[in-house]
Amino acid sequence: MTNIVGRVREAFRADQRVDPDVLIARLEAVQRFLRAVDGQVPDAQLVAGHTVVERAGDRLALSGRHTLVALAGATGSGKSSLFNALARMDLSPVGVRRPTTGVAHACVWGPLDGAVRLLDWVGVLPRHRFVRESPLDGDDESTLHGLVLLDLPDFDSVQHHHRLEVDRLLGLVDLVVWVVDPQKYADRVIHTSYLREFHRHKDVTVVVLNQADRLHPTELPTVLDDLRRLLDADGLGGVPLLPTVATDPAGLAGLRAELEKTVAERQAALRRLSGDVDAVVADLEPLVGPEPPRTRPGDASAQELTRALAGAAGVPTVAQAVEGAYRHRAVSSTGWPLVRSWRKLRPDPLRRLHLPGRDPEAPAESLISATSVPDPTAAQRSSLHLAIRAVADRSSTDLPAPWPAAVTAAARSRLTDLPGALDHAVAATDLGMDRRPAWWRVVGGIQWLVTLAALGGLLWLVLGYAVRFLGLPPLEHPRLGEVPWPTVLLLGGLLAGLLVAALTRPVVGWAARRARRRAEQRLLTSVGSVGEKYVLDPVWAVLARYGAARDALREAEQR
Repeated sequence: MTNIVGRVREAFRADQRVDPDVLIARLEAVQRFLRAVDGQVPDAQLVAGHTVVERAGDRLALSGRHTLVALAGATGSGKSSLFNALARMDLSPVGVRRPTTGVAHACVWGPLDGAVRLLDWVGVLPRHRFVRESPLDGDDESTLHGLVLLDLPDFDSVQHHHRLEVDRLLGLVDLVVWVVDPQKYADRVIHTSYLREFHRHKDVTVVVLNQADRLHPTELPTVLDDLRRLLDADGLGGVPLLPTVATDPAGLAGLRAELEKTVAERQAALRRLSGDVDAVVADLEPLVGPEPPRTRPGDASAQELTRALAGAAGVPTVAQAVEGAYRHRAVSSTGWPLVRSWRKLRPDPLRRLHLPGRDPEAPAESLISATSVPDPTAAQRSSLHLAIRAVADRSSTDLPAPWPAAVTAAARSRLTDLPGALDHAVAATDLGMDRRPAWWRVVGGIQWLVTLAALGGLLWLVLGYAVRFLGLPPLEHPRLGEVPWPTVLLLGGLLAGLLVAALTRPVVGWAARRARRRAEQRLLTSVGSVGEKYVLDPVWAVLARYGAARDALREAEQR
């Protein structure tokens, strides 16, 4: 049942006309596919596609009023005799010696001028071109006007260049008439090397059993049935199969009628090109598969990539430096004024790394693009490579070859640029350390007040001792209870400074850790942007090209 339905469908399709606009749209889709996969797929897999696009463009630009038909066959099949019989002239040499036909001969029914460019395109030399137009022809030849019949070299010739010429011409003609004889119709070469390769061009294939007069009338149906069986096995079920006799005009009636029908329809060239597109699409089909992702990857592999980039960029080191710098600067701003200068002698952790987020008092020239962040370790580099590979593997899941390799190559394409980009990203990140919090000023002011109080008390006491030393009347210090105010100021200022420092220390620690988390988040965002640009963008570009190629190939399929 399935075979019957398939044959009915094939017969229906054979009767359908090929819309030139649809064919052109399919060819443009193939061209878009080729552009999309250029550089991603090995050129060897695209040769057929480029050839079809180029040949189709050339053929469509040539005469649409002519139908290019080739007689192809083996030595001794009577191909040249059939050519001469159809032309009713001795045009192509006939013989039994191998090879018989060495070059292609052409016969044009109707004016030659319209077919000159077509014959130049297929490469038939002027001396091998003939015209079947004469006042003596009568009306019986007018039905073939527009036919350009080629007699090809023997495909089994001992001369290798003859076979190459046959293969070249078979790729150019609109319709092929395969000529076999009763002795060699089952020859393996013609079936495996030629007929089977034309299974996608059934609409433009005709098979004739020539020299049918050599068979007994009771044998002819048996041979035709066996040949039909072989053609079905070759995937050519439904192609016309006609017996011919080159020496008898009546024996050419079936083939002549088929040629007249083909010439009248003027569809052979379009059907041939449509079959070529079908063949190319089928060959390219394994290069595309499932629907590609339409959104950027945001899965665990991308997050792992950001973490690996952070490790390679030294984000933990920088975050730790931010915490240390915050403590350093906070203590320098909120500690005792008398020891602040000594505190500032200690190096700022961020300055040591040549990073921004510097002390506001530092000169602007200290912001430079090259940092002193330590180089990544071997483990960090290995982690980064694994993360990049994970992104590529996740992004190319289920894609057919060679796309996974193309995605992997794209993910690694800018690997050498990553260290510099990461260093620049870290250097350009605002770590939130470019201004002093207001509470630093408040605490610093309090420390100045208590320090001045202690210093005032000390000077007051020194003044009292100096007066006594000079033998002057002693100063009467006001008292707070039993304690003189100078002592209260001195001891109170010292104790207050210690108390403020003690109370400020946990606040500084909490704020430093908060500054570290904030800086770490900003650094992760920065290195994530680097990963987006240097890893994910190239991967996404390949996936986008895959999607464009897939869409183009779907448009190029038979409609």
